[in-house]
Amino acid sequence: MHLIIPYAASHHLSGPEAWTGLPLPNLQTLLGLLQRQQVLQDTEPTPLHLPHERLQAQALGWPSNAQALPWAAWHQAQQGQPSDHGQAWMTPCHWQVGMDQVVMADPAHLNLSDEESQQLLQAMQPFLQEDGLQVTWHSALMWQAQGAMLADLACASLDRVIGENVKAWMPDSPAARPLQRLQSEMQMLLYNHPVNDARDARRQITVNAFWLHGAGSLPANTPASVPTLSVSDGLRQSALRGDVQTWRQAWQQLDATALADMLAHFKATGQATLSLCSEHAAHTYTAAPAAWHQKIARLFNKPSPAAALQALITS
Repeated sequence: MHLIIPYAASHHLSGPEAWTGLPLPNLQTLLGLLQRQQVLQDTEPTPLHLPHERLQAQALGWPSNAQALPWAAWHQAQQGQPSDHGQAWMTPCHWQVGMDQVVMADPAHLNLSDEESQQLLQAMQPFLQEDGLQVTWHSALMWQAQGAMLADLACASLDRVIGENVKAWMPDSPAARPLQRLQSEMQMLLYNHPVNDARDARRQITVNAFWLHGAGSLPANTPASVPTLSVSDGLRQSALRGDVQTWRQAWQQLDATALADMLAHFKATGQATLSLCSEHAAHTYTAAPAAWHQKIARLFNKPSPAAALQALITS
């Protein structure tokens, strides 16, 4: 059983109010039973993908140095529709244009309805098809694209770019040049689209761009799933918003559910792997044989949840 927890700590929530008095009894117990065995730390330049994504990719058997993590193709395979073609997720979004940078706003803040999303995709389809992209609507913020240009396209994760200058994360390979032109065309198309006119009249954020992520072709022999692996996304939204109170509540809910299950599993089998992740690091704890004096030392030197989580943003 391997549980990966993205946003277990976040640079958006680095003040003492995030840690102080946060009761996580099951995490506390697990930290006393498990040993930290692996540390995954971002290097310079910052990788395109977040630590929890790289851990999940390793569990799927994908190359550790892969620049393209094909999450869209993997999702289609999970639905029983594997394909050898390049695929990607396409997310409508808003770029905030400033004096010297263009910042990606969190697409969740758009509160984009299904109808609005479908109308925007319909207007974009002729341009997408001209560039060899077949795009199908999956949800308001997730469209699935397929095309030759996506086969080996290294794209930054959406979460890596939220709140950041998009210029630093735009794909710049020769294969991405049609994508750069398409971005410019879509910005002009969307500027006067009726959906955006209506949103502007309601003082809502407009859709003026898109972001491709999870691009690539599915590597051979990729399993449709890893039954022993679980990724919890319950902390994501509150971390991205920098909402300390909601994040603390979400952590307590996670402690009472997924971590309680993990503790029960460990007591029954003696096996468990827990990966705590921030935006730039991941610490993996596993059960490991230990001499009696090491067990006693762990008993009296159990790391507190606060210390373990804070280490993710200070290490």
